[in-house]
Amino acid sequence: MARPSDEFLMAWSSLSSDDAEPGWQAIALPSVGPLQLRAGRRSPDNAEAVLVCFPSAKVSAADKFPEGQGFAVERADPDGSGKLWLALTRKSAGSPELFGSMACDVVGALDDSVAAGSNEGKLLRVFIGRVGAWQEFMRKGTQALSPEAEIGLIGELMLLRAIIEAGVGPASAVESWVGPLDGIQDFEIGAGALEVKATLSTAGFPARIGSLEQLDDSTRQPLFVAGTRLRQTESGQNLPGFIEAMRQAVKGNAEAKRLLSERILAAGYIDAHADRYQRKFEQAGTRVVEVAGNFPRMTSGTVPAGIVKAMYEIDLDKAPGDNVGTEGALKKLGAI
Repeated sequence: MARPSDEFLMAWSSLSSDDAEPGWQAIALPSVGPLQLRAGRRSPDNAEAVLVCFPSAKVSAADKFPEGQGFAVERADPDGSGKLWLALTRKSAGSPELFGSMACDVVGALDDSVAAGSNEGKLLRVFIGRVGAWQEFMRKGTQALSPEAEIGLIGELMLLRAIIEAGVGPASAVESWVGPLDGIQDFEIGAGALEVKATLSTAGFPARIGSLEQLDDSTRQPLFVAGTRLRQTESGQNLPGFIEAMRQAVKGNAEAKRLLSERILAAGYIDAHADRYQRKFEQAGTRVVEVAGNFPRMTSGTVPAGIVKAMYEIDLDKAPGDNVGTEGALKKLGAI
């Protein structure tokens, strides 16, 4: 659960660090298990920051930390102790409101991880992972999802739920969901992958293919496409409803819960935008087909020499192959 914003906002408002000499002014906040926590400002730019001390962790000088349009993660040593301090700092172009939400969310993720019994090394991974999810969110534009992206996310959540119900462990299932992290396919699971397509169309199943690699099974095999047809209806669920149902499905698994929060954020969704998703949907059918033989596709091995990039559209209704269902695909993938 996110930390209350007041503890950060009050600390930042009471600090000023516009000295010409580089340095930090900071106020201690309630710790996160073994981690010291401070809200601070850095001079000379007076940037707001959240500083977290990982007292025994070590990172290489060559390690790169996440950096987005509105924030940066940097090493800090506010008291000269030589311990590893990481500062999550707002850039001048970043929204103060959005940065405040980010700070509360990241520290809240650390609180939850401490409650789940994580050690310091795991907490460092949680910090980097959560900030990385915000990096993806900001890269996608920080606005509400487009209608097309909304449909796509619902399709991926439906398949994620089906994967768990088929017997894959919740944490493993959510970890396999790499679409929000710009994976080539939406799920990398078992020996191969699953790509999800969703549509509202009742005539045909138009599916946009984003690259020559998306339907190429030369790297991960077998490869399946799961086509989910949605129907807009007043009795269905909106996107926030699908997300809440997914959260409930992994509620008892701390690792799955953490990973799900990161993936949803990286997909471009935050709860603050929930009221912008008014449309309600229900599932009208799903067809899961293996990409093999004469399945309609373009890959780097099948296009003429000189073509190095392509986006195209196929009609999944016209793609040959039996509907093996989610369970059948997972068995062939070796995931169950």
